[in-house]
Amino acid sequence: QVQLVESGGGLVQAGGSLRLSCAASGRTSSSYVISWFRQPPGKEREFVAGISRSGDSTSYRDSVKGRFTVSRDTANNTVNLQMNSLKPEDTAVYYCAASGYYFIAGSARNYNYWGQGTQVTVSS
Repeated sequence: QVQLVESGGGLVQAGGSLRLSCAASGRTSSSYVISWFRQPPGKEREFVAGISRSGDSTSYRDSVKGRFTVSRDTANNTVNLQMNSLKPEDTAVYYCAASGYYFIAGSARNYNYWGQGTQVTVSS
């Protein structure tokens, strides 16, 4: 079992950057595929980015490709999401989630463990 805690959210102007971190405890994060999801106001939760157990494979939703980067920090047992060139439509609560599968799943139902979420607000 693993516990996940997100940090790094906040308020930023359009075009700015934020770095989210997902700290894992209980089991090493490299035992799981770790992904980031977000839930915009009034909308369903959606996949943002994911990273494989080894860290050598990543996946992104089309709207964030080239702007967001997901990475593992194995020394600190964390997974980070670097978000650049932020847009107002990136405003959402961001969650990290862990899956025991060996592929990066885009559906939330494939993830067993979730953090509490962190708010990201991008002003225009």
